[in-house]
Parts: sequence; structure tokens; C-alpha cells
Amino acid sequence: MNTERIPRRVLGTLLSSVSAGVVPRTGAPYIAIGRVDEIASLTRDLDRVAEGEGATRFIIGRYGSGKSFLIQLMRGYAAERGFVTADCDLSPERRLSGTGGLATYRELMRNLSCKSAPDGGALPGIIGRWYSMAAERLAAKGITPSSAFFTSEVTSEIIADARSLESGVGGFDFALVVSEYCKAYGEGNDERMSACLRWLRGEFGNKTEARASLGIRSLSVIDDLNWYDHLKLICALVRKVGYSGLCVFIDEGVNLYKIANRISRESNYEKILSMYNDTMQGKAEGLMLVFGGTPQFLEDTRRGLFSYEALRSRLCDSRFVAGDGTGAPLKSMMGPVIRLKRLSDAELLALMMRLTALHGQYHKWSPPITDGNMTEFLKNSLSRAGADMMVTPREVIRDYVSLLDLLLQNPDRSYSDIVAVKTEGAKAEPTVASPVSEIAPAAPEKAEKSGGDTGGYTPRKVTIDDIVF
Repeated sequence: MNTERIPRRVLGTLLSSVSAGVVPRTGAPYIAIGRVDEIASLTRDLDRVAEGEGATRFIIGRYGSGKSFLIQLMRGYAAERGFVTADCDLSPERRLSGTGGLATYRELMRNLSCKSAPDGGALPGIIGRWYSMAAERLAAKGITPSSAFFTSEVTSEIIADARSLESGVGGFDFALVVSEYCKAYGEGNDERMSACLRWLRGEFGNKTEARASLGIRSLSVIDDLNWYDHLKLICALVRKVGYSGLCVFIDEGVNLYKIANRISRESNYEKILSMYNDTMQGKAEGLMLVFGGTPQFLEDTRRGLFSYEALRSRLCDSRFVAGDGTGAPLKSMMGPVIRLKRLSDAELLALMMRLTALHGQYHKWSPPITDGNMTEFLKNSLSRAGADMMVTPREVIRDYVSLLDLLLQNPDRSYSDIVAVKTEGAKAEPTVASPVSEIAPAAPEKAEKSGGDTGGYTPRKVTIDDIVF
């Protein structure tokens, strides 16, 4: 099987991440299998947001179902389309409202990325791009950097340009600090540039500290109450300097579901409602929000999002999605919620083939595992009771990469030897999966990569030769 050459550093990080059961921040496209409909729906949202709309999506799936992987994959796609991205995982310390809101903002700013800065820390480059654009406009007018008044002219251009940001909540202070940064950038004043960045990243604890560092007496600070307003200002800034918009990915929403205090929990849900309304009503142009969480986070009527009636009425499925009762539920990718189903058998098999090739490329060896071994491994993984519906890509990947590692470290042992050691003495369990020779997609629409209609689909046998990369 042929695979493209991948940088060794990226490939090593990728294999280490998947073997540990975590989502890789780099290299995700190299093992992207399936999720065609979900990706197509989210990329359509990116196109709409680039035209000035807003969007909010909820990616819902069980632990290990691939929601975090899909988020990281979309983060890369957004950067390729000219977006600035920011992502974070919620935790007991990072929330959306009350104590913890500012911590979430700081994490988003730390992970602010673009195509030229994919690993975060893109804020200085974004503002520097604004300075360069102003300098280019002056150069077109005949004012060159060698002119004695060049820096002051650039600063005047930026201040005039920044006035459009003042219409937002906190916009005056935001525009003032960005202008001060550009002025310090032109003068080469690193200390003042650092102070401006600290303010923009929400790192000042109080107004006194911020005013002392920046020398601006009436300056406010970013805090737990106004962080989302400043996130929208960041979005306006990136659009002004030529980016398509800002995509914000917030994962591990289940940590809001776990908040024991009802008032605190509902306060966070009110913040989600406010963010959802802003984007869907056109009040946050160029901003796309993507939340990731478990089914309990969404559907639990006692503590989940559905416990908050205003959100439940917006996020629940239409009564028509369930279909007419004679077949599977209808496919729905246009609403705010995307529910991840498990990958089909054929997609899991293709994923194993991809991992085999990547493992061999990184360790510079030829894994002694045949196509038949891979199909047998998949059959065994799916033969546990309930596994045909509940098995997740994470479980398959971890077990399979572990198997490849064992084969590498024990060259005197074969696939059959290792698998026999694992299964020896195990009790037979009912087999609920289809025979390997008849591995078929779990859902009709996943049968083949095709943009055409799949109505009237009849399952067919899928073999190794049918898997196309």
C-alpha cells in the first residue's frame, strides 16, 4: 500500500497520540477515514461564515467516537481556508460563565492559530499584519519607511482604521490597545508591545495593574463577565486584516454537565444560549462556534442542555427526523447538532490499513501482518456483545497500534502467537457482527465516497481491494 511521505516529527507525534488514546493536534488528515457527510456539512458552514454569516454547531458523540478528532480535523481545514482558529477543552477550571470564563478566554488566546502559525501564538502576527497593511497603503502614497514621519503616519492610519472596532462592547479600549501595540511595533518598543499583548490575552488581574503597565488611566480589563465580547472583537480584527473569519472550537462540554450547583450550571447554559443567538441572528459576523460533548451533555433533561428549555427548543431534532417508522432515521446534517455514529466496518478496516502503513514508515520496517490478519482482528473486535454498535475508533486504534508495537518489539512472535496469548482461556461470546467476508458499511450513505443519491442502496460484500485511499 502506497502512502505519501510524512515528516518524521509529525508522524511520530501522530502515532504517539493515537496509541495513547488522545487526539493529535497535527497530522490528523493522514488518518482521516470516513465522516464524509459531517465534514461536508461543516465546510459548508465555513463557506457561509467566510461570506459574513455566523454559525454554531454541536458535535455530539460518545467518548472515543471521534468528536475531538473531527474538531482537530476541522481546525486544519479552517486554517487552509484562511480562517484564524482558537480551541480549548473545558475543565473544572475553565468554564463559560462565572469563575472560569477568563481562564477559557486565556486558553483560546494561547491557542490562537492561523496557517502561518498552526501551533498557536498567532496574535502578534495578526496585529503585525495590520501594521504591514497600513505601511503598504502609505508606500502607495509615496511615504516610505525612510521618511522621518513614517511611524507617526502609520499610527494615524491604524487609529483611524481601528475606529470601526469601537462600536462593539469594550471596543474603545480594545482599539486603543491595538493601536498602542502598532505604535510600539513601529518604534521597536518590546516592553510596551508585551504589555499590550498581556492586555489582549486577558492576563492582567485588575485595572490598576493594567493601567500601571500601559500608562492609560481609563483602561478597563478583560474579565469573567466580558471575555466573550472581546472574543467577538478579535473576530472583527482578524476579518479587518484579511482573514476569512474566526473559528472557535470548545470541546469537553461534559464538564458543564458535571457542575453540581444548578445555578452555576444554568449560568453557563445561558452563556451558550447568548453565543448561539449572536451567531445565528447575524450579530457576530465571521464567527463560527463549534462545541463538542457527549449525548448526556446534550440530552439529559435534568442536567444537560435540554434541562434549559430555551436551548432544548433550539437544539432538539425535528419530529420528522425520526422518519416514518419503517426504516432508519433520516439523515440530518443541516441542523445545529451533528450526532456521530460509529464508523462503518469498511471504514474501520481502511483505518487499520492506514495505520499499518504509517507504523511501517515511521519505524522503517514491514509489519508482518496480512490483509487476512487485519480482517480477523476487526472481526474479533466486533464480536463482543454490543460491539457492533458501541465500539469506537479509539478502542480499535489503541488495540491495533499496541499489536503493531508488540510485533515490532518481539520479532520472534507472529500475529497468531500474540493474539492467541490474548484470547487464550477467554470465554466465547455471542458473535453479533457480520462475517468478515461480508463487512459492509454501518449506514447506507457511508457505502461509497460519492456525492450522488444513495436511495435504494443494497449492501454488498466489501473486500480489502475495495478500500481506496
